[in-house]
Amino acid sequence: MAKHIWRFFRAGGFDQVRIETGEDLVFLDELDRKLWVALSLPTAGIEFDSETLALIDSDGDGHVRDGEIIGAVKWAAIRLKDAEWLAKGKDALPLSAIGDEKIVAAARHILKTLGREKQDEIALSDCIEMNGLFAQLPFNGDGIVPLEAAGSDSQRRLMQEILDCTGASGISRENADAFFVEIESYSAWASLAGPEILVLGENTEGAARAWLALKEKVEDYFRRCRIAAYDARAALLINRSEEDLARLASLDLARADEEISAFPIASAEAGKPLPLIRGLNPLWADAVALFREQAVLPLLGDREKLTEEEWRSISSKLQPFEAWQLEKPATAVERLGEARILQIASGNEKAGIYGLIEQDLKLEPEMKAIAEVEQLLRYCRDLYLLANNFASFRDFYTRRDKAIFQAGTLFLDGRSCELCVEVAGDVGRHAALATLSRICLVYCECRRGEEKRTIAAAFTAGDSDQLMTGRNGVFYDRKGQGWDATIVRIVDHPISIRQAFMSPYKTIGRMVGEQIQKIAASKTMAMQQSATRAVLESGKADSKAQQAFDVGKFAGIFAAIGLAVGAIGTALASVVTGLLGLKFWQVPFALFFLMMAVSGPSMLIAWLKLRQRNLGPILDANGWAINSRAKINIPFGTSLTGLAKLPEGAERALTDPYAEKKRAWIGYAIVAMIVLLILLIRVVMR
Repeated sequence: MAKHIWRFFRAGGFDQVRIETGEDLVFLDELDRKLWVALSLPTAGIEFDSETLALIDSDGDGHVRDGEIIGAVKWAAIRLKDAEWLAKGKDALPLSAIGDEKIVAAARHILKTLGREKQDEIALSDCIEMNGLFAQLPFNGDGIVPLEAAGSDSQRRLMQEILDCTGASGISRENADAFFVEIESYSAWASLAGPEILVLGENTEGAARAWLALKEKVEDYFRRCRIAAYDARAALLINRSEEDLARLASLDLARADEEISAFPIASAEAGKPLPLIRGLNPLWADAVALFREQAVLPLLGDREKLTEEEWRSISSKLQPFEAWQLEKPATAVERLGEARILQIASGNEKAGIYGLIEQDLKLEPEMKAIAEVEQLLRYCRDLYLLANNFASFRDFYTRRDKAIFQAGTLFLDGRSCELCVEVAGDVGRHAALATLSRICLVYCECRRGEEKRTIAAAFTAGDSDQLMTGRNGVFYDRKGQGWDATIVRIVDHPISIRQAFMSPYKTIGRMVGEQIQKIAASKTMAMQQSATRAVLESGKADSKAQQAFDVGKFAGIFAAIGLAVGAIGTALASVVTGLLGLKFWQVPFALFFLMMAVSGPSMLIAWLKLRQRNLGPILDANGWAINSRAKINIPFGTSLTGLAKLPEGAERALTDPYAEKKRAWIGYAIVAMIVLLILLIRVVMR
């Protein structure tokens, strides 16, 4: 077989493969991976059909890699009679174009079900409509049975109990297995309860609960009694000291439950039985009364006191129940109650549930075939587009259409930015990597009602003078929906050579203005402080003195401004002196080299950075794996940002009724000053 001939186009400073035919797609596995523009892309944050991406993402890890795209192409190609259908980008196929008989049969079944059996073409919309119909049926081959499929009230009740215990929305083999395993586990545990465990029958649980509530406290009481019998001297100490009682008496007893509860359940003495009615710690009296009613009376008969031997007897009878309770399995079915659990375990409704599941699963091959029809149609529509935004960036560099990573268009500061990407995670993390792109990026938080999203917009034309945090614009997504956009962060890089040329002059202008303001402000502050001291010292100053002070203050301010202007004038004089020493034809060259001396370094730095602009880091920050240096040179970058300009043929009135009035004398004065300065320089030079 002849080797496939690849064709490439040059864009972004590197060669990109041209994918134009179905044959190009089929042979993608033979293209050297080093020539692919990208090797992986995220399934979120891009403008592409999410369901198609989910089908291609075979391992479900949220990323589509080159191997998965190749696999999708191979899967679709062997099911088509002609692979050229993959390059047409259509979501409809003639039945005659499908080479897999199972898929053809499924497509005919879909059309017949929808009442379109005379059609010889199947469309993606037909599959979506069929899925909607299937979803409404009780049995649709997905292995999940809804409540509506129940054949009787008792079966419906059991199905509802399965859903409640498993938290599922439908009955599947998995959650049914989990439910019945718990039923069997619980019923096996419950079957162990014989007479030696349930000594009081159904009342055993109440007796055991009352016994357990007192177990530690009563054991403590009888241990104290044994210590008192061991040594008579301990009799006074084991019942807490007088100091403890005195401290307790000093408390607000209505709020001293914890302190009172810590005292023994009763006063301990050698050989003394436990009182059950009188002489008890008041905070334990109710628990003892319940224990007497629930356990002592049924097991020993009427007692007002309980010896240690009788306590041991009761404990020995209730301990098996305690041990049995500790072995109880932790299950979600316990909420149903023991009687209902045993009823389910002994009944025959389990077979009915599994019968419904099997009935649904019988339709699985049909459902799978219908799903394959949809998958084939999605691949025919989308694989060509995806390959041209993955193996190459054709759409981005040819500007035929927006690339799948372009989220929309941002309008801000009289410009439209076409290179806008979604920022799914933290802006700081994205910016840390995206700054390596050498592109001026503006991060905007976009709102539309309650919805929020964040984008990064590339400014590649104009300047950054008016780009600042907090400025607002409008972002239009790929669907044409408008979002309010606010700048939240800026990654500053050179935008254009023109901006770099003007940058030194703007910097000098700002510096001069700031220096004049600082000098004037310092003089004003000094004069204000001087005036304050004068008022404090003299009390009242006459109007003439005050007037003299004011004149001095303003004279100082103007003197400060004069110093700054004088410094600037001195610098200009030096420049003019040098120019006057040149011949006439040398002046333009001198001015040119002077401008280059000022603007040249910044222009050179900007030119070098603009040549390094690279799309890769911006996409890498979003989870892509860019395999090439996708450059954005100056001409291409300029095309990505539109500047405001009047429409062609538009009429423009140049008269501005609110324009500032021009004063001719100011211009004359400036010309006169320049002439005088030149004459003065000539006199000095002589």
